Amino acid sequence: MPDAPDSSNAARGLGSTAAPALPVARSSAAADIALVATFAAFIAVCAILPAIPVPGTVVPITLQTFGVMLAGLVLGARRGALAALLYLAVGAAGLPVFSGGAGGVGVFAGLSAGYLVAFPLAAALAGNLATRAGGLRPTVRYVALFGAATAASLLLVHPIGIAVMGWRGGLSVSEALVAGSRYIPGDLIKNLLAALVASAVLRAFPDMVRRRP
Repeated sequence: MPDAPDSSNAARGLGSTAAPALPVARSSAAADIALVATFAAFIAVCAILPAIPVPGTVVPITLQTFGVMLAGLVLGARRGALAALLYLAVGAAGLPVFSGGAGGVGVFAGLSAGYLVAFPLAAALAGNLATRAGGLRPTVRYVALFGAATAASLLLVHPIGIAVMGWRGGLSVSEALVAGSRYIPGDLIKNLLAALVASAVLRAFPDMVRRRP
């Protein structure tokens, strides 16, 4: 009669193949949460740094969009949008993380509300477009990342921001467009920097490209 299989060995063999799945899942979830929180904090730091006044407008230039685009380019669409949403939620809760150290839901009634609301959408679009650049050569990928950030800026941040600024400020369409166009050159520079930083991060941590949704 053949020997019965050793149940303890079988259990050990089963455990050796099945056990690692749970720690990896927990580790991935924890890493995602940490990355989202880190980039939300980074956006906040970018917001509270000294702003640059823009002649003819009451909305200053800040580094917020740099942080938002970088979150999308590095984290991908879902996590980038979550980082921007977390930043907005923390600010709405009253923490002074908006431009000029402002906080609270009252900020969303101001002239800059449209730009804030557009942040999660822009991070999602930039992240979605950037994900398609994962397999490109470094030089080409940099151009693609800049294009992703710029598309998110021009298609979402500026149209929504300008529309709300014009509405809240009682501006005509032409006046709102002229006022909002003053921010585009600065955003292009910030997008160049965001693409540069994102390229360096993704080159140093290639697993980030494989894991981001």
